[in-house]
Amino acid sequence: LSHFNDEAYKNIATCPIKERIIKTSDGKDMHAWVIYPPDFDPNKKYPTLLYCQGGPQSIVSQFYSFRWNFQLMASQGYIVIAPNRRGLPGFGVEWNAQISGDWGGQPMRDYLSAIDDITKEPYVDKNRLGAVGASYGGYSIYYLAGIHQKRFKSFIAHCGVFNLQSMYGTTEELFFNNHEIGGPYWEKENAVAQKSYKEFNPIEKITEWDTPILIIHGGKDYRVPEEQGFQAFTAAQLRGIKSELLYFPDENHWVLQPQNGLLWQRTFFKWLKETL
Repeated sequence: LSHFNDEAYKNIATCPIKERIIKTSDGKDMHAWVIYPPDFDPNKKYPTLLYCQGGPQSIVSQFYSFRWNFQLMASQGYIVIAPNRRGLPGFGVEWNAQISGDWGGQPMRDYLSAIDDITKEPYVDKNRLGAVGASYGGYSIYYLAGIHQKRFKSFIAHCGVFNLQSMYGTTEELFFNNHEIGGPYWEKENAVAQKSYKEFNPIEKITEWDTPILIIHGGKDYRVPEEQGFQAFTAAQLRGIKSELLYFPDENHWVLQPQNGLLWQRTFFKWLKETL
């Protein structure tokens, strides 16, 4: 629309972005975005990040934010794969709706299909894989930490759901939990809810955690209250897992203040540098 930023951008290299179609575990075609470092060389090997989208029904796109920025991540020397797993819009009503009541099911298998597919490329360093995400993406990190079977070397979870049962008693958005999880945890005859609280609850997988994890949470997050991040960090610490907690007492479900955004980014990349 304008050339106002031409001067600012003329010395900043952009990252190549490619679309990729991946076969899922149930034989479906899944679309993914792959973002490469600016000076990508296919003859080299790169650490690679699996990006887990939140929502869980929000679109995977690039927008201005103090947190996730695919171009910024790739510009630090990482390949980023962002799959449009089950539950994301743009691929039909059935695909979009399939996540509800199945948080730890096919969507998790979709994530694993994505990282397994990209690691077939010779330029991906299979020994330097990380996974990052916020909200449902943070839930995804907590859940993947218990089922990834040593695929990943590092995790970063922001404002993620760690304990579905305590989340039900503290969130300000109960209608969302009723729709997505299936209802309250005390409804023993509710098969969908019981499966969510038992099989799909990250806290039930904590004995399988064995990978370094950075946990970030905001004190004014009423959607996924701060106790979720505290529980996850305490569990990781007590299990002797390399872990760090970045706590923003004045932020909500997002990071809205510029100085906090700088700290978020510096902590994010420092963690990856240490663990990948």
